[in-house]
Amino acid sequence: MFARFTFLRDTWRLIKPYWKSEERFIAWLLLAAVIILTLAMVYMNVLFNDWYNSFYNALQEKDKTGFWKLMGRFCILATIYIVMAVYEFYLNQMLQIRWRRWLTDNYLSEWLSDRAYYRLQLSGNPADNPDQRISEDMKFFVDQSLELSLGFLNAIVTLGSFVGILWGLSGPLEISLNGNPVSVQGYMVWAALFYAIVGTWLTHQIGKKLIGLNFDQQRFEADFRFSLVRFRENAEGVALYKGEPDEFVGFRARFASVVDNWWRIMKRQKVLNFFTIGYNQAAIIFPFLVAGNRYFAGTIQLGGLMQISNAFGHVQSSRSWFITAYPTFATWKATSDRLIGFHYAIERARAQARDESGAERIVGQQADLVLENVSIALPDARPLVAASSLDVKQGEHLLIRGPSGSGKSTLFRALAGIWPYSSGRIRLPKDGRILFLPQKPYLPIGTLKQVTVYPSVDITLPDEEIKNALSEVGLAQLRDRLDEQQNWSMQLSPGEQQRIAFARALLQQPDWLFLDEATSSLDEEAEQKLYRILQEKLPRTTVISIGHRSTLQAFHKRSIEMKMDSAGLRVLAPA
Repeated sequence: MFARFTFLRDTWRLIKPYWKSEERFIAWLLLAAVIILTLAMVYMNVLFNDWYNSFYNALQEKDKTGFWKLMGRFCILATIYIVMAVYEFYLNQMLQIRWRRWLTDNYLSEWLSDRAYYRLQLSGNPADNPDQRISEDMKFFVDQSLELSLGFLNAIVTLGSFVGILWGLSGPLEISLNGNPVSVQGYMVWAALFYAIVGTWLTHQIGKKLIGLNFDQQRFEADFRFSLVRFRENAEGVALYKGEPDEFVGFRARFASVVDNWWRIMKRQKVLNFFTIGYNQAAIIFPFLVAGNRYFAGTIQLGGLMQISNAFGHVQSSRSWFITAYPTFATWKATSDRLIGFHYAIERARAQARDESGAERIVGQQADLVLENVSIALPDARPLVAASSLDVKQGEHLLIRGPSGSGKSTLFRALAGIWPYSSGRIRLPKDGRILFLPQKPYLPIGTLKQVTVYPSVDITLPDEEIKNALSEVGLAQLRDRLDEQQNWSMQLSPGEQQRIAFARALLQQPDWLFLDEATSSLDEEAEQKLYRILQEKLPRTTVISIGHRSTLQAFHKRSIEMKMDSAGLRVLAPA
């Protein structure tokens, strides 16, 4: 019971913000319109129910004039119903896309705030495949939330509208109890109630396992899709390694999880379908079995019998709404669980970002970069770099060296403020614009111009300036392709991508430039040329580099190394 309450509370937390947001007016207006149309369609069904009585009575009495009048009335009712149904669906879709757009923007904002996306990746958080949760789960959640809520409303209103009709049409049922005659008023209503209660209970018992199976299915599908995307992004590496057989084995293993779980869903769905389809078929003849005696006894006419059948169908279907909607409910429950888990994972990541921000970063009054007793650890709390201090003066180009895995790149992450597993104090230079160039530059999907000025996509730079920057770094062949949209990380070689990163530095002109093996994919001649360009074009920029090549020493006034101390930890020491 507590788990159900928690789920409902958490689901309400997902639903409520949109209906109190800046879009609440149009949202409530659309919802009101959809509800009004839904209720109007229920009223139309009541009118159709009356039509059944008159129409079948006209058939029984061979009333030709009445028959054609009723056909005309049906056309009018059907036209009105069609218009209502079309606009109810259209406005429902309009509400769906507006809600989904708002929810997606909200989740994206939270996911990107405080670098929650990065912390989730570092901590190995169980909120797997955030891309799938944002793109697909939110769509299903919005669509199915509206479908289930409006379906439930329709069922309640239909029940209220038709139960009175069925009660009046049922008449009394005379039975004998211990030799005494007993009259049961509205017996068709009680029959429909019993039929629906038994069916609902059996449906839940048969189908409740579908909730967990659907949750797993969405996760397995997302894992399989992610492996395909990752393969596409690393196609060249796989080709060079001739790793296709291993990739095929990996794909088949992940898809096997999809198939195996799908078989489990199929088997459970088969049992549920046997029951629900049989239940619905039995509901067709059930009212005739119960009311047939009154027709043959002459108590009611054919129109009354058909009206009873139609009214019973509406009452039974409204009371059996849970049975019909159960597969959708199972998928919605699994989707809600995934979004709730994602929501709490983001909240924890953002809270950790505020409480465990790593080394204290202070913008001081000095022009230098100062590290005071900075220690760095791995995510599993194992120490990596012991407490170290460092003072880098403005204009003093610095080269950091050390063996692979010694913590050089992690030190840069701490300086950038994205590594939470660090302590100590980092005094940043006053009014110093800082740019970090990682070993593997990030190239967003977009035009070459957007890629080159990233992340300053909102800053308008003359095309000629961008072209000159590309020419300076050795990419003159790309000058005329600024407006071409591509997945540039697949179009450009690793060396060309690193040249793009240097073009960004020339365009942004930072005061402090950190390069984490930013020329590792280039030959020594190209590396030296790029460093000379930095010296010529950015004479006031302080350059701090991580590198292994001894040739880099010529472009730096000072050099330090990550050396092992007596405790087995790395420390910053003069080279």
